[in-house]
Amino acid sequence: MTEKQSLQTIDAEEATRLLPMDELIRHLRTFFVGGCTVPPRHHHTIPVPGEPDATLLLMPSWQQKSEGDDLLGIKLVAVFPGNAARKMPALTSVYLLFDSGTGAQLATVAGDVLTARRTAATSALAASYLAREDATNLLVLGSGRIASLLPEAYRAVRDIRRISVWNVNADSAVRMVDRLRNAGLDAVFVSDLERAVRTADIVTSATLATSPLIKGEWLQAGVHVDLIGAFTPAMREADDEVVKRSAIFVDTYEAAHEAGDLVHPIEAGILSRQDLKASLAELCSGAAHGRRSRDDITIFKAVGTALADLAAAGLAYKTRIQHVAHIAQQRDSYGN
Repeated sequence: MTEKQSLQTIDAEEATRLLPMDELIRHLRTFFVGGCTVPPRHHHTIPVPGEPDATLLLMPSWQQKSEGDDLLGIKLVAVFPGNAARKMPALTSVYLLFDSGTGAQLATVAGDVLTARRTAATSALAASYLAREDATNLLVLGSGRIASLLPEAYRAVRDIRRISVWNVNADSAVRMVDRLRNAGLDAVFVSDLERAVRTADIVTSATLATSPLIKGEWLQAGVHVDLIGAFTPAMREADDEVVKRSAIFVDTYEAAHEAGDLVHPIEAGILSRQDLKASLAELCSGAAHGRRSRDDITIFKAVGTALADLAAAGLAYKTRIQHVAHIAQQRDSYGN
């Protein structure tokens, strides 16, 4: 195999470096316009004696082989809740990337970093259509892996000048604020969630809440609400009043039956599938409009799509190959 054809192994540190938010957002936009094949994700239950059942998730996607479109990939996610007692991560993931014309494996990519960065970048991509252009005040609910990336992602699409952080675990939120301040950003910890929501231009939530945190009565005209958590029917981050007051957009229409923030209002007759304004692919392609007025309240609800995984893995791989080729070219020139 040539150097270019050799299997690439991209670890967490390198994946972070190869997936800068501004470039990842642009790449995701191209992928959402071009599309790819995304079969339903596979769920497999794995019994673990004396512990909660584990779950194996398989998320495949691929492009039909053509000039410039040649990727096939699958994300493998192992969720072992019992690991908490061992002080081990409950979730481990890896991404395998192949050539969609030959099946040759191209790369193995750190799945946790890939997932977190594409999730934050997808939210920011949606906000480029849905948040007011003059939005400067960002409120982040949560302070975990994905939440910590949201300021970086949103600053790639809006002139964010103030970042407020709230979390049910105040100590964790304070640590996130400290990191943001050390990076030179204007960041504050907030304990009064209602007040913070009422004064935010963008509210982005990446939590594991099972009951609503955000109330519709708190939303000011023109706010954009980004709901990243609540990716199962048993979870919720926003109440019914949020849904009633908002124009709702989704990453994919599967969100209507996967996300608790939509499933419960639909079951209650408050919302219907037809009320969803557009998918992210429709926004990116221009088939649908996003924000229509300054006073619109908009929601973006994401549950994750293997399309975004394939886009991120492909960007990391191709950028690394370019870097390897550049180093080889320099080495050859020095040799001459």
